[in-house]
Amino acid sequence: MKSCDLRKLFALMALILVSGWAGNLRAAESFIIVDSQTGVILASSKPDKRRQIASLTKIATAVLVLDWARLTTADLNEVVAVPPAAAGVGGVNQTGLVAGDMVSMRDLLYAALMASDNISAETLAHHVGRRLPNPNNLSSSLNFVSHMNGLAFELGMRRTKFENASGLDHVPKRLPHSTAADLARLTRYAYSQSAFAFYVAQKKRDIHVSRDGQNIDVWLTNTNSLLGQDDIDGVKTGRTARAGDCIVLSADKSPETSQEGNQVLITPRRVIVVLLGSQDRAAEGLSTMRRGWRLYDEWAVGGRKMPKSKLL
Repeated sequence: MKSCDLRKLFALMALILVSGWAGNLRAAESFIIVDSQTGVILASSKPDKRRQIASLTKIATAVLVLDWARLTTADLNEVVAVPPAAAGVGGVNQTGLVAGDMVSMRDLLYAALMASDNISAETLAHHVGRRLPNPNNLSSSLNFVSHMNGLAFELGMRRTKFENASGLDHVPKRLPHSTAADLARLTRYAYSQSAFAFYVAQKKRDIHVSRDGQNIDVWLTNTNSLLGQDDIDGVKTGRTARAGDCIVLSADKSPETSQEGNQVLITPRRVIVVLLGSQDRAAEGLSTMRRGWRLYDEWAVGGRKMPKSKLL
C-alpha cells in the first residue's frame, strides 16, 4: 500500500475515534455509570440533563406499587379489571389487554416491566391510586402520579417530573422528564427492595388474563435483550420519538470477601448504567457496562475512595 494511502487510512481511523462515528451512530445524549452499593459515580456525561425517558418511567410505577403492597400487606395476587381509561391509553400493548379484562396485580407488574406494556402500567395506577392518600381529591391515576413524584422527591430526584405511569410523552404541554443521575438514584432504591430484582430479571413469563369468562395465557418476552450477558440481570428499556432509545442496566457479580482480624468483610458488587437518547441501546449499553466494570475494578484497587463530588 502506498504511503499516501496509509495516511488516508490513518486519518479516517482517527476521525472515527474522535467523532465516535461508526455506521452513522452517535453516543447517547447522556449517561451515567454508578456503583450501586455506595452511589459512587464511576463515569458520566451530562448526567443532570433533563430528557424524556419513555418507559423507564415504569421503574417508578413498579417501585411505588411494590412499596404500597409491602407497607399495607396487600396481596399482589388480587385480580383487578382493566378500566376503559387505561385500555385507551395508546402506545405499546404487547399483552393485547382490553377494557374489562381481569388480571392480577402481579401479572400487571410483569407486563409493565418486562413487556413495557402501557395498559398494564395505567391499570396499576388506576387501581392503586384509589387506595393511596388523596388529599387533593385527584382522579385515581393522577393521584398515583402525584405519589410517584413524591417518591422522586424523597429519593432526591430533583430534576424529575412524572406526568403518567407509562412514560408516554405525546402531550407537548405536559412532557415528563428525568435525568440519567435521577434514574440511577431510583434504580439503586429499587434494588434495595428484593421483589423488584426478580421481576426485571425474567426473560420470558406466562401471565393469565380472564376475558368474558375465558382464561387466556399470554407469553411475555422481556424487551431487554441484554439479560444474561456479562452478568446483566435487569433493568428496563424505553423508546419514544422524543426520548430516543433509553435503557437502564444492572449487573451483579459475586461479592468480594476480605479478612480484617477475626472479621470477614463482604462487599456486594453491582454496577448500574443509564443511557438516555441513544441510537442503539443494546450495543451501547453492553459496551458501557463493560466499561463500567473496568472502571469499578480500578476504583476498587484504588481503595474505593468516595469523594462527595462523585456521590449521587
